[in-house]
Amino acid sequence: MQRLKSKLLAMDPNTATYTAMYDGRMLVVDPNYPDMDPTPFSEPTYYSGEIGFRFSVTHKLALDRPTVVVQIPAEMLGIREGSAAAADFFLRAFVPYMDELNAELYNRSRPDRENGRYYLCTLGGEILVRNGSYFAMCLQKDYQHVSGSRVRLLTDGKERPPRLCLCIRMAVQLPRKKIKKAMQMLCRDLPGAVDRFVADFDRAKLQEVLALAEKQAAIRAWLRDSAYCAFIANGSILPREKGSALPMAGAVPFMSTPQDEIEVCGVRGMGIRRGVTVITGGGYSGKSTLLDAISAGIYDHVLGDGRELCITDESAVTISAEDGRSVQHVNISPFIRWLPGGDTSDFSTEHASGSTSQATNIMEAVDCGAKLLLIDEDRSATNFMIRDRMMKELIEKEPITPFTDRVNELHHTRGVSTVLVIGGSGEYLSVADRIYKMEDYRIADVTETAKEICRAHGVAADLPSAANWAQGRILHAEGFTPYPEGHGKEQLAVSEMRYILIGDEQIDVRGLHDIVTNQQLCTLGFMLRYLEISNGSRTVDLTSVIDALYQKIEAEGVDFVYSSYFTTCKRFLDLPRKCELLAVINRMRKIQYSKV
Repeated sequence: MQRLKSKLLAMDPNTATYTAMYDGRMLVVDPNYPDMDPTPFSEPTYYSGEIGFRFSVTHKLALDRPTVVVQIPAEMLGIREGSAAAADFFLRAFVPYMDELNAELYNRSRPDRENGRYYLCTLGGEILVRNGSYFAMCLQKDYQHVSGSRVRLLTDGKERPPRLCLCIRMAVQLPRKKIKKAMQMLCRDLPGAVDRFVADFDRAKLQEVLALAEKQAAIRAWLRDSAYCAFIANGSILPREKGSALPMAGAVPFMSTPQDEIEVCGVRGMGIRRGVTVITGGGYSGKSTLLDAISAGIYDHVLGDGRELCITDESAVTISAEDGRSVQHVNISPFIRWLPGGDTSDFSTEHASGSTSQATNIMEAVDCGAKLLLIDEDRSATNFMIRDRMMKELIEKEPITPFTDRVNELHHTRGVSTVLVIGGSGEYLSVADRIYKMEDYRIADVTETAKEICRAHGVAADLPSAANWAQGRILHAEGFTPYPEGHGKEQLAVSEMRYILIGDEQIDVRGLHDIVTNQQLCTLGFMLRYLEISNGSRTVDLTSVIDALYQKIEAEGVDFVYSSYFTTCKRFLDLPRKCELLAVINRMRKIQYSKV
């Protein structure tokens, strides 16, 4: 870090720009050519031993808050290959070291801009692909610092190819007009904390985490080719502490029903079969908690989360009513037979009702490839979910085909399973393959009892004819842009209230329940912007361009979509699923679809 220290010492003590630090300019002396003048070269990576610290501008309004990527050779950590689980483990292990530094800097009477502060990305219980911690090939230091900005290339004959490094991204708020304190933070305190982290991290815990990740991957692989859509291990802690993502202290551990207990990859638990599954029970019995755990299972969770062995079909989508959403050219005819003055096989509206929005959400999820729908009646449109025999008899002219009448067809013709939480209507008992009752967070199989009740009450499904589930839309490039109409500057902002503002669009994504972090939301904004600025065609083949985008992310990392141009967007990114990106696009109001 001597080279960085020299640059900081040469700066104006009142600087707020740190230009030389970001530029990383150095004069390279090549001993093989002693008569040659030193070659100027810019490299904003500074080294403390073998560990690199790469600096970049967060954005133009935060020049005193650089982004720093700490590059730790994987061999120093005793690992040969990286993974999302390992990157997640190291990031969580690194947090206490930054907390310790921040505690030393903290002064309650002064803001961070005067105290200084280190920032890492926010972590929940999910293991996600992040730009906050990842593995990448990084250059090795191949020079020796001489003085100031002068360095001398090493001539020891050793090859120094790029090597695998753990990369931890952070933002560092440098104290205002305190260059010596900034130098202490960057050149002494931060490298010292990194050295302690490398020396002290729990290698046994790492092996435990990697073993869990291997087991999670094995269960997911088994699930893909099995007759099951979800698995919940016995002993899982499903309830969360109030206002927290942490497991509830003293909660009742989950135990499978005897009829559904299976063993997968050495783990015993409950398998939820494909088909139609109803979870019922009284108020506060744990039925929504169970559904939330199944929903959470689309992502792996960390050791100690309580739901780390709750594994769900990765294509699962949580469905709800979404009053007011925009809909363009969607076939909702399986659920809405007719509307005044409209064709429900080609339905568009600026403000969908509860029933039409829920129908749209299901149709779009199925079109996107979802093989499991997760539905809680508390978040659903009642008239969409059910219509009992008495209402059918009273109201003959009803355009809505309730979900009860299509849920089995979805499974049998499209291979789409459904898990429903139902507490107020018995209509789903007659169409469900399996029915479970929750009571005091304990689950019981009540399928036979429920079927007996149905037979006693003469409940019989009067099903409609088979539906057309096909979509077929073309997205036109007009309006698919980050530039507001009449302006030459892009607009992108992401609100923690779950809105994405891009171009002339204000996209409401509050109805996308499977977006689990604000960092995923920010990533969706940048991904959408990338798709818009990279499109050069009159129409957009969404499937192809989204597949290509994810391939690029896999090769280069999720951070490549970030742009420092947008000063209100956060620096940390978590990768969402493809279906969430498609769902965001489907909620845009200014774009134009047409039917094929």
